[in-house]
Amino acid sequence: MVKIGILGVGTVGTAVAQILEANGDIIEARAGKRIVAERGVVKDLSKDRGVSLTLSDDPADVVDNPEIDIVVELMGGVEEPYALVKRALANGKAVVTANKALLAYHRYELQALAGDLPLMYEASVAGGIPIIGALRNGLAANHIERIQGIMNGTTNYMLTKMIREGAQYDAILREAQELGYAEADPTFDVGGFDAAHKLLILASIAYGIDAKPEEILIEGIENITQTDVAFAKEFGYEIKLLGITKKVDAGIELRVHPTLIPQHSMIAKVDGVMNAVSVVGDRVGETMFYGPGAGGDATASAVIADIIEIVRGNHGPMLGYKKGLESGMKLLPRDAIVTQYYLRMQVADESGVLARITHELEQYDISIESMLQKPTRSDDVAKLLFTTHACPEARMQEAMAALGHLDVVRGPIAMMRIEK
Repeated sequence: MVKIGILGVGTVGTAVAQILEANGDIIEARAGKRIVAERGVVKDLSKDRGVSLTLSDDPADVVDNPEIDIVVELMGGVEEPYALVKRALANGKAVVTANKALLAYHRYELQALAGDLPLMYEASVAGGIPIIGALRNGLAANHIERIQGIMNGTTNYMLTKMIREGAQYDAILREAQELGYAEADPTFDVGGFDAAHKLLILASIAYGIDAKPEEILIEGIENITQTDVAFAKEFGYEIKLLGITKKVDAGIELRVHPTLIPQHSMIAKVDGVMNAVSVVGDRVGETMFYGPGAGGDATASAVIADIIEIVRGNHGPMLGYKKGLESGMKLLPRDAIVTQYYLRMQVADESGVLARITHELEQYDISIESMLQKPTRSDDVAKLLFTTHACPEARMQEAMAALGHLDVVRGPIAMMRIEK
């Protein structure tokens, strides 16, 4: 028998305990041993969790307990779980975690500490989608050319409502909060940080990039309007919050931001709270992974899959490699990213304005690919929407600053990036 201790018996931890009990026979048949949730740690012992395992409010009852074989960390946060996972490893215990924030900041330290001890984390990225296993095992023979994905169900739900039903951002955010998709403070989701933590984990497996969230480009969906949605539809795009990492000549791009993508692409068709990750390998080509990115049962399913792999003895290096990956692979500075851009601005509705804007962009060697002008409620102000050909991020930022100083431009300029 293998005994499990759970740090954090919330929605996911409760589901883990319930599945291990309800599906115990089939799990035992697949793992080769009985797996039992023995102990759990919670902050509030007065709350009924609906589980039969012994509960405590002291993490030592799990991490220092000689009867516990595998520690499952589902607490959330960074530094407290980091200290507890280190303690569990020091005590010779295998660890399974679903904590993407912990791994976004401490994955390389934990890999070094774990050594030959299993430390598994399938549930940390895209919930029930087995993307970690695919990168570590199924695609291990490939050089990974690109990963891009919808990695946050809250923002995908909100954007789907804005696109399909014409919902306004503030209204759909309130609805997402009422449905439990978004927290009372939604910044972590809508600001792109949740997706960024997950992308950093995938990039470490694919490229060996040891970057922290503060070092990469992260933008959220807060400034997307129905004007942007209408432009996207007219020009054959969908708007998605994407996490993107890819290998280019100068290094590895790592970025999270709202993105205009062609309507015919596979990932553009992923709606609602679902997640999807596209991986391009040099030998296999493009593979697509789709499914629920959150939720108690889906995430618990991934946690238990890791537990089963540990019990079977099928574990390898935490990040999937024992020696360094390709030499010379380094994080590309955000200013060096090259892509196409969409710009939205309000301008004076008078002759010669477009010529002035076009001239200003030409000073930075930026050319316009498509353009649309929309009226506003004011007779003397128009909305100007256009896309550009590809150029470096630094050049676009300089051009936007210059455009903002033109006397014909009214207010801030909105920008999104385009991936084709």
